Amino acid sequence: MNSIDRYMARLIAVPLISTLIISAMLLVLDRMLRLFEFVATEGGPVSVVWRMLANLLPEYLGLGIPIGLMLGVLLAFRRLATTSELDVLRAVGISYTRLLRVPYLYAIVLAAVNFAIVGFVQPTSRYNYEQLRFELRSGALGASIKVGEFTNFGSKMTLRIESSQDEGRDLRGIFVEMTNKDGTPLAVTAQKGQFLRSDDPDTIIFRLSNGTLVHYDKNSPVPRVLTFTTHNLPIPLPKYEQFRKRGDSNIERTLPELAVIGRNRSAPEIDRETSRSAFHYRMAEVTTMFLLPMLAVALAIPPKRSTSMLGVFLSILMIVTYHKVNEYAQGVGSLGLVDPIIALWVPFSIFAGLTFWMYYTVAYVPGGQPIGALERAFAKTAKLIGRLLPGAKRRRRKAEAAR
Repeated sequence: MNSIDRYMARLIAVPLISTLIISAMLLVLDRMLRLFEFVATEGGPVSVVWRMLANLLPEYLGLGIPIGLMLGVLLAFRRLATTSELDVLRAVGISYTRLLRVPYLYAIVLAAVNFAIVGFVQPTSRYNYEQLRFELRSGALGASIKVGEFTNFGSKMTLRIESSQDEGRDLRGIFVEMTNKDGTPLAVTAQKGQFLRSDDPDTIIFRLSNGTLVHYDKNSPVPRVLTFTTHNLPIPLPKYEQFRKRGDSNIERTLPELAVIGRNRSAPEIDRETSRSAFHYRMAEVTTMFLLPMLAVALAIPPKRSTSMLGVFLSILMIVTYHKVNEYAQGVGSLGLVDPIIALWVPFSIFAGLTFWMYYTVAYVPGGQPIGALERAFAKTAKLIGRLLPGAKRRRRKAEAAR
């Protein structure tokens, strides 16, 4: 690697890493607000939100890595173009294809990382995320007690807590209604309470202070009433349903698992079609990364004496649009309307053809600008909007008077 390659590597690294972090953070922040609301509704601890976000991160990186690669290469070449360094490099005989050596090293490494993420890491993390949602809703995380509401633990116990302080270690305004093993009902009210661990892992102790206990005995027509200063109430923990095994949906299956189901002729047809669609969707997404350096170069170089950012805007628009087209094609292939190979790889071929044409125009056609017509239309539209803005006429008269 010579000095030019090292210079290119530094130019690409900063915007690539910045874009990757920013895009991942934006996607995470969008989901974080909804997760906080969901966990608060279910009465779960805040730590569950961070665990759920950590399991969603591989899914976001699947889209964030291609965008980071695209913008990293694009902004590096844009800087070379706007500072005329690109003209110098071209004048000494360095071609665009030679300058793409370092971007393609980035592309190979990031494509391998993305392949590992979408092929193996993302299915496992998605399953862990769904398991956390299940445990939160079932109360297996100890998240079922909601302050100020009646909470049922199975069919034999109802609990209400008026207020909770000191992170749940000081509970006040306690009401408990439960059914004993012999089927007799028991009701307790207490001023304060605290959960304690017992020797039995299936039972916890609820230590109550300053309360009243009412017990309906089968052998007595009158309920027994007990006023106490301190009373230890053993509470059997309910048995929660076990979460399902991984692989109920394609998003939780690894690439080898999708390939096996897609080839298994004894599997139901809908499973084979959905598995094949998911397999080709992931492979198309990863393969597209090898087109991004050429597309970035084609969109990075503005016309002479122009600093238009249209190429940056188009790059994000194209990659997001192609991602959505792939998602739609996956859905069509899953329904069996079109073979998944045609549904996924025909759009890829069109996208690849457009990318090759744009790169050829920039690299091998003298003065070629693949988005030149769009640049001119964009410049005219910007001028027209500028004339319609308030104060435009006054500024124009001042400019003419200054001449």
